[in-house]
Amino acid sequence: MHYVDEYRKKELILAVAGEIRNISKKEITLMEVCGGHTMAIHRFGLNALLPPNIRLLSGPGCPVCVSSQHFLDTAIAYSRIPGAIIATYGDLIRVPGSVTSLEKEKANGADIRIIWSVLEALELAKNNPDRPVFFPGIGFETTAPATAAAIVKAKNDNTRNFFVLSAHKVMPPVMKALVEEGVKIDGFIAPGHVTAITGTAIYDELAAVYGLGVVVSGFEPADMMQAILMLAVQLETGAPKVEVQYKRIVHPDGNKIARDLLAEVFELKDDRWRGLGTIHNSGLKIREDFAHFDAENNFSVLVPELPDPKGCICGSILRGTKTPNDCGLFATACTPSDPVGACMVSGEGTCATFYKYRS
Repeated sequence: MHYVDEYRKKELILAVAGEIRNISKKEITLMEVCGGHTMAIHRFGLNALLPPNIRLLSGPGCPVCVSSQHFLDTAIAYSRIPGAIIATYGDLIRVPGSVTSLEKEKANGADIRIIWSVLEALELAKNNPDRPVFFPGIGFETTAPATAAAIVKAKNDNTRNFFVLSAHKVMPPVMKALVEEGVKIDGFIAPGHVTAITGTAIYDELAAVYGLGVVVSGFEPADMMQAILMLAVQLETGAPKVEVQYKRIVHPDGNKIARDLLAEVFELKDDRWRGLGTIHNSGLKIREDFAHFDAENNFSVLVPELPDPKGCICGSILRGTKTPNDCGLFATACTPSDPVGACMVSGEGTCATFYKYRS
């Protein structure tokens, strides 16, 4: 198939659904850890096509959602540094911090600009050489290479007023942490875009040590249904392994150029995840060779430790132990226009997705 509409053909999707019903008899729980997958499942109503023995959970795959409240509060503190420019992606600007948000700080006069690419932030730094420009770097292995490339370019161009606040994270540690925490998961629908960078070896331990099925999936309804079918076959036959459904994009070896760039600029660190606490070696820290561009290495700000918003269960939703429908704030006190928690902000957030497609 070559065109998007071919992956949305009703007859094809229903045929795969029929195969799933014929094959899958065991009670299984599958987690999609990518926000794009969560959106696809609810947008196309795929849950309704599955037999009752298959349960889907939404996991911690939304970059905005998993970024800790402390990270947001730090970015807000940087916005108050005299002369500072915050260059951020649009979703992040509306995420509530402990007391305020970047959006509210902008309304109060802080120079906060929405960008589409980290290179725009670098260009802002070049055009404003007397002002510090901060880029809050969020996202997984998919977006981190672009941040790494910008840092290398800043060093090569001697752009000394460009700084990155890194909240970049890597996927495998949180997947293992959920299993070790005791969340009932039999298999993962793995993120296609992350795996296009990393390759499939990052999931080998999940299959070999934890006995979990892993299928890397695309984002169209036919992709998702085929990935679920592949997982059902694995689990019915008792042969969990790592497979790629998204073969038109994902190569088992990933993208070596991007991986080398990540290794050059970043090193692993223990990192905070919203609602999940600190997870060992789950974040990306800027290496010493590029320390000049590390915001935390150059600017000290006081950020108090404050609790998450009262009543918000975003952390439990990210763990897959609750759904937005379990939250007393969902669609009442917490809506996309007035979010209480991060899961309601981003288009990839589980709460935002449930809200949009709740009918």
